[in-house]
Amino acid sequence: MPVCRVSAAGRLFPAPALQRPVRSSRVTRSNRFRLLKSSLEHVFSAEGPLARAVPGYRPRPGQVELAESIARTLDSNGVLVAEAGTGTGKTFAYLVPALLSGSKVIISTGTKTLQDQLFDRDLPLVRAALNVPVSVALLKGRSNYVCHYHLERNAREGLFGNAQDVRHFREIERFAATSKSGDRSDLAAVPDNAPAWAMATSTRENCLGTECPQFQKCFVMDARRNALAADLVVVNHHLFFADVALRDTGFAELLPACDAVIFDEAHALPDTASMFFGESVSTSQLLDLARDTRAEALAGARDYAPLPLAACALEKAARDLRLAVREDAGRLTLRLLRARASFLPALEQLLAALEALSGHLAEQGERSEGLGKCAERCDELFRRLSRWHGQAVAEAARAGRPAQGEGDSTGADEDAGWVLWGETFAQSLQLHATPLSIARIFRQQLGGNGGHPKAWVFTSATLSIEGDFSHYAGALGLSDAECATWPSPFDFPRQSMLYVPTGMPEPNTADYVRAVVEAALPVIEAAGGRAFVLCTSLRAMRAAHQLLDEAFRRRGLLFPLMVQGEASRTELLEQFRTRGNAVLVASHSFWEGVDVRGDALSLVVIDKLPFAPPDDPVLAARIEHMNRNGGNAFAQIQLPDAAITLKQGAGRLIRDETDRGVLMICDPRLMSKSYGRKILKSLPPMKLTRELAPVQAFFRG
Repeated sequence: MPVCRVSAAGRLFPAPALQRPVRSSRVTRSNRFRLLKSSLEHVFSAEGPLARAVPGYRPRPGQVELAESIARTLDSNGVLVAEAGTGTGKTFAYLVPALLSGSKVIISTGTKTLQDQLFDRDLPLVRAALNVPVSVALLKGRSNYVCHYHLERNAREGLFGNAQDVRHFREIERFAATSKSGDRSDLAAVPDNAPAWAMATSTRENCLGTECPQFQKCFVMDARRNALAADLVVVNHHLFFADVALRDTGFAELLPACDAVIFDEAHALPDTASMFFGESVSTSQLLDLARDTRAEALAGARDYAPLPLAACALEKAARDLRLAVREDAGRLTLRLLRARASFLPALEQLLAALEALSGHLAEQGERSEGLGKCAERCDELFRRLSRWHGQAVAEAARAGRPAQGEGDSTGADEDAGWVLWGETFAQSLQLHATPLSIARIFRQQLGGNGGHPKAWVFTSATLSIEGDFSHYAGALGLSDAECATWPSPFDFPRQSMLYVPTGMPEPNTADYVRAVVEAALPVIEAAGGRAFVLCTSLRAMRAAHQLLDEAFRRRGLLFPLMVQGEASRTELLEQFRTRGNAVLVASHSFWEGVDVRGDALSLVVIDKLPFAPPDDPVLAARIEHMNRNGGNAFAQIQLPDAAITLKQGAGRLIRDETDRGVLMICDPRLMSKSYGRKILKSLPPMKLTRELAPVQAFFRG
C-alpha cells in the first residue's frame, strides 16, 4: 500500500536569499536539497520574486509544503502522488523546484492546450521571476509540426478535395516558409480539423526519418534536438506514452537522460497509458497507406501498374470493413463485432488485400525511400491486424465451449490479459487490443528505462477518495509511492452551496433528463444564466439542450444558450466568458481542464453521478475479471472512477478565492445510497441544501 499523509499546511521556514540552480558535482545531495529547501520559503514569501512578478500574489502555506515535498522527491529519486485541491497553486509548486533543482526534468500535461498554456504563460513567468539560467523546450508529436517532405510532395501531386483545402494548404505553405517551429498551433488561420493538415504533416508510420531528403530542415527533429539539449522539457501525456510504448526515435533518448518526470493532471494517466500500452489498427491508417502508396508509386514507380491497383484494392477493403459495422459511433465488444455476419469475412478480405500490397511493395520498395517506408508500414499493419484476427478467432472458439463460462462474451483474452474490442467513428473503425491491467507494465517503465535513477511526481486536484489513494496507486502499480493531499485553500462553506433537489426520479427512468431540466430552470433563472450544464452522455446533452432551448423560448429567457460541438472548446469558452450570462450544455470534454474564473460561471449543474457505461468493452472485461477473481468491481473500480470524475466536474465551479457559486447535482442516489454518501464526502465542504429557496437566496446575496 502507498504511504499516505495529509498536509497540515501550516509550517513555514526562515526566508534566505534566492539560490541559483545547483549543478556542481562537488555539492553533495544532502547539501543540494538543504540549499533548495531554504530557497523555497523565500521564493513563495510575500516579499519573494513570485510576489513581485505575479499581480495579486498571496503566500499559501499548502503551496510551500507541496513544493518542498516535490523538491524532496526530486532530490531522493522518489515517487510522489500529490493531490492538490483547486487553488493550491500546484503549477508554481512544481515549476519552482524543477527550475531550481539543477536536474533535467520532463513535465507532462493532460492536453496540448494545457501544454501550450504552461509553456507560453506559466513557465516564462516563473523562470523570469526566479532569474535562473535554465533552458526550456516544448515537444509535441509529429502530427503537430509541418512536414516539408509531405508538403512538397502533395503540392506536386495536387490531390485536393475542394477549393477550401487548396486555400488552407497554401496558407500552410506560406507558414512553413517563415515559421521557426513549424508548430501548427501557431497558424490560427487554418482550423485544427482542416483536411489540409493531413497533407502537410507526417505520422510515425509515414515519416522517412534520417532517409528523408528534408531531414536537415525538419521541424520535428529541430524540436527533438532542442528537447535533448534543454534542462526542462514540456510534453503531453499522449506524446509521453506514445513514444515510451512505441520506442519512437528521438524521444526514446530523452527519457533515459532525464532526472525527473512530473505529471500534471495525473488523474488522466491510467486511461492514457491503457491506450498506448495496447495495440490498435484503424481503417484510417489503412486508407492513409493506400493514399501514400499511390502517391509514391506515381513519383517512383510509374511504370509498375500493379502497385496502384493493389493500393486501390486495399482502400476498398478498408472501406468495406467499416461498412460491415453499421454503428455511426461507439465502442463495441468483440462479441458484438462477431455478431455482424459480414465482419469477419470483410476482415479476412482486408488481410488478403494487405498481403497482396505487401508483395508488390517488396518488389518495388528499393526504388525510393517513400516506397520503402510504405513497405515497412504495410508489413507492420499486416502483423498487427493478423494478431488481432488470430486472437478474435481464438476467442470465438473459446466462446463456443460451454465450459468456458460467461467471461468470453467481453472479448478478454484470459491467458494474455488483453481485451479485444472495436470503436466506430463516422468514417473509420479502430480495432483495439487493450491490457486488462497496466499496473505491471507501468511499473516497469518507472524502473526500466535505462540511464540513471529518476524521480516521479504525479499531481492533480483529484487522485483520492476521502484521502484514500489506493485506487489510483493500484491502477499504476505505485505500491511504494508517498501519497499526500493538500486541501484547497478556498472557503467553500462561504463561497459555495451544494444543492441536491428532492423529488427527482431514478436516473434510469425515461423522463429523467426532462426532470433535470425542470429542476435546473429556476436555479438558472436565479443565477442569471452563467451556468454549465454537465451531462454524463452525449445523448443526455443533446436532449437537455433541446429542452432548455424550448423552455427559454417559452419563458422568454434571453440567456445565450450554447452546446458542445457547435464550435471548438476554446471558442466556446471564449464566447462563454465574453457574454457573461450564457448557459453552456456539455458532456465529458468540459468536466475537466476548463478554467472560467469570476462571475461568468456561477452555477454548475450535473445531471447524474458519472458512472462509466457498464457495457464499455474494456470496463466490462475488467469488472468481469475482478469479480471472477473474488474482488468487488463496483467498490474497487466503478465507484472510485465515478467519485474522481465527479470531483473533476465539481471543480469547474470555484476557481478563485473571490468566486461564488452553486453546485447542483440532480442524482437522488447521492443522498439515498450508501455509496452516494461516500462520494458526497469526497466533494469540497460546501453548505448542503435540499431546497430551492436557500439557493435563490444565495444568488440574491
